[in-house]
Amino acid sequence: MGRDINRLIYLSCFVIIMIFASNVDAHFGMVIPSDSMIMNPQKSMITITCSFSHPMEMKGMDLQRPARFGVMTGEGKEVNLLDTLKPTKVMGHKAWKMQYKVRKPGVYQFYMEPVPYWEPAEDHYIIHYTKTVVGAFGDEEGWDRPVGLKTEIVPLTRPFGLYAGNLFQGVVLLDGKPVPYAEVEVEYYNQDRKAEAPTEYMITQVIKADRNGVFSYAVPKAGWWGFAALNTSDKKMDYKGKPKDVELGAVLWVQFLNWKEK
Repeated sequence: MGRDINRLIYLSCFVIIMIFASNVDAHFGMVIPSDSMIMNPQKSMITITCSFSHPMEMKGMDLQRPARFGVMTGEGKEVNLLDTLKPTKVMGHKAWKMQYKVRKPGVYQFYMEPVPYWEPAEDHYIIHYTKTVVGAFGDEEGWDRPVGLKTEIVPLTRPFGLYAGNLFQGVVLLDGKPVPYAEVEVEYYNQDRKAEAPTEYMITQVIKADRNGVFSYAVPKAGWWGFAALNTSDKKMDYKGKPKDVELGAVLWVQFLNWKEK
């Protein structure tokens, strides 16, 4: 009798833990271009897709029309592209996309500020300031220029033209200042659904920045990788009359490729 009760308690605790774990997987804002390097003028029209998901597990969430979406060129010029976004679906959920014609050499940083997302499982709001960087026609000036978002990852490794296996480094900024010992979550965009994590721990990789806000990660596989540095805002937001914390995510998406052999 006692063993049966203990077994029941164990199983109940296990189920609760697994339910909780499934509800607190890492969230990632996503800004994914159809190409991270434009080399051919005949193929210079790219599609930019904005979404919100658990990218390794390919579990989507609805992304409302962003509060802000645009592009910054290598010279620091910003262009508002919010009105160009059209509804689409990613992982079966509401997302947004647009087409952008790259007309001249340069570095193009596409960025998104979403409206706050209420996450009941974690009892707080989420705002992921998300960006990606596209290089065009051999120009690479300005890839390390901050966009000026509330929080962002500024790459210390050029964020395009990378091989799988490269060490990637970035610095986490909040209000324009480095964040010492910031926690950074890393996930692979499992588009073909072929990758499978051996354990729950390996769905999301977790690293810490150093005292200067600098983090490093050696990418093991070709594809798109997301880096999300998380901080809590010093201001709360109201939810049904109660003040709630706001998770501020600085998210950067970077593509890594395999070599080509003759």
